[in-house]
Amino acid sequence: MSWLFGLNKGQPEAPPGLPVQPPPPPPAGGSSGGGDKPKDKWSNFDPTGLERAAQAAKELDKSRHAKEALDLARMQEQTTQMEHQTKIKEYEAAVEQLKGDQIKIQAEERRKTLNEETKQHQARAQYQDKLARQRYEDQLRQQQALNEENLRRQEESVQKQEAMRKATIEHEMELRHKNEMMRVEAEAKARAKTERENADIIREQIRLKAAEHRQTVLESIKTAGAVFGEGFRAFVSDWDKVTATVAGLTLLAVGVYSARNATGVAGRYIEARLGKPSLVRETSRFTVAEAIKHPIKTAKRLKSKPQDALEGVVLNPSLEERVRDVAIATRNTRQNNGLYRNILMYGPPGTGKTLFAKKLAMHSGMDYAIMTGGDVAPMGRDGVTAMHKVFDWAATSRRGLLLFVDEADAFLRKRSTEKISEDLRATLNAFLYRTGEQSNKFMLVLASNQPEQFDWAINDRIDEIVNFALPGLEERERLVRLYFDRYVLEPATSGRQRMKLAQFDYGKKCSEIAERTEGMSGREISKLGVAWQAAAYSSEDGVLTEAMIDARVDDAVKQHRQKMDWLHGDDDAKTLTPPPVVGASVGGKMGFNLPLTETPKSQDVMEPALGTSSASAGLGCAEVETTAQSLVTAASSDGVQEEDKPPASPKDGTPV
Repeated sequence: MSWLFGLNKGQPEAPPGLPVQPPPPPPAGGSSGGGDKPKDKWSNFDPTGLERAAQAAKELDKSRHAKEALDLARMQEQTTQMEHQTKIKEYEAAVEQLKGDQIKIQAEERRKTLNEETKQHQARAQYQDKLARQRYEDQLRQQQALNEENLRRQEESVQKQEAMRKATIEHEMELRHKNEMMRVEAEAKARAKTERENADIIREQIRLKAAEHRQTVLESIKTAGAVFGEGFRAFVSDWDKVTATVAGLTLLAVGVYSARNATGVAGRYIEARLGKPSLVRETSRFTVAEAIKHPIKTAKRLKSKPQDALEGVVLNPSLEERVRDVAIATRNTRQNNGLYRNILMYGPPGTGKTLFAKKLAMHSGMDYAIMTGGDVAPMGRDGVTAMHKVFDWAATSRRGLLLFVDEADAFLRKRSTEKISEDLRATLNAFLYRTGEQSNKFMLVLASNQPEQFDWAINDRIDEIVNFALPGLEERERLVRLYFDRYVLEPATSGRQRMKLAQFDYGKKCSEIAERTEGMSGREISKLGVAWQAAAYSSEDGVLTEAMIDARVDDAVKQHRQKMDWLHGDDDAKTLTPPPVVGASVGGKMGFNLPLTETPKSQDVMEPALGTSSASAGLGCAEVETTAQSLVTAASSDGVQEEDKPPASPKDGTPV
């Protein structure tokens, strides 16, 4: 209602809800008149405003809305007071909030103070503990030093006592020695004095004894001479006694000589029939001594029936079919008393050559004997005799003998290119003499890792060649399952051994192992089965887990790779400087040549040696031998591969 008093004249009135803006202050320069004299507070008062206010009050009193205007003014005043009270409450709330924040800040400060005090207490406790530990350690060191000092003093005391004891003993021994020497000296002096006093008596006794002994000897000689003289005179004078004596001595000499020769002949016969030669390492034939020591074993061997030749032998299908034909032919040959065929088995070590030879002998019903080529060279001059004993002993077998020569290349080397001793050459010639013709008494089976080193005459005596290669995937899986059953499942299920097997898929695990063991031989896989068994026995609970099997397989694979690296490293070191031609064979330390792409077939390698090649069918024996040697000749003792040479043309076309 400022318009009633003339305030804010000419300005629009503010709405009721908004605060009233104060009038702008007057200019600092004073009034418009520009006077410098200051004016009082009533200098700008306009009395007309009062008049208008009075006039408005009168009009308001006369107006019918006067009461509503007063009520409205009163309500505005109440609203203003309520707003002021609200602001006061907000201010009080803000003050309370500030107090609460201050309390929180004080609590936080107090908590920090407590944390710092706690840390200080902990640090103080740690420091005190450290001081206590140091004090305890110092006490221990002092106590240890004191103990060491006491021990040193005790040792010094013991040493002094020992020195005193030794000095006492030495003194006692010295006194005893002096006394003994004095006693011995006194006894010697007394004995010498006695002997000097009795010297005449002693000499007289010795003289009497010598005279008596001389008289006794002379009388004995006279008596013996008289007796022998009378006897010899009587013997010479009687011609019947002389004749009988000469005849008796003659008969005695003849008897001794005859008994000696007869004993030698009987011994050689018994040795040839029953004794095992020194070159034979293992045989199925039993001797008299073995029959006496092991009668039950001997009886079982006599009653044993022929076995399957491939029982327990895992080979690839083609090789299995071939060796089965060999076994059947050998068995039928024995039953019909025919001539046996000699066999050469070659291939990497551990591929089952020795095992098949034993199975072949058992299948055919023959006896078997195993000898190794390494035993021949050390025998020297006795090698020829020992070789003849072997074949004489083989000829006495009633069932027929399968003579298996393992590592045959050790003494059946080439006589022309190899530097062998004269004794070994003579032994080889004896072997060639005894095997020159096929026999119905024994069958020769040679096994070698280096067949290219055989002498040409040995190749001429071979009738069948079998290559025992490394097992493939299917053969490895069969071998893994075989040795897993033998070394793991059977001991685990028998219940008599400390071995258990964890739960996992055995068949799947065997297939995985077969895939991982590529390039390994049957012997290496069998050793892997033994390693699984050993791992189970070495565990705490005796349980063989899948992880243990995998660990042993990893070790075996690593070792196999290491062996192959060593083998290839030796091959690279022995390779000539010129590179090999394409398709040439790479000589390995295994002794046989392996091409770069595939394994050579036995027919391709040994066909010229057997004289079955169509190209050499019309050649003479000398030319066939030259051609075969040029194809079969391989690495010599220093590992250098010889080049194949074309066969020389014969001087004449007439075969020998």
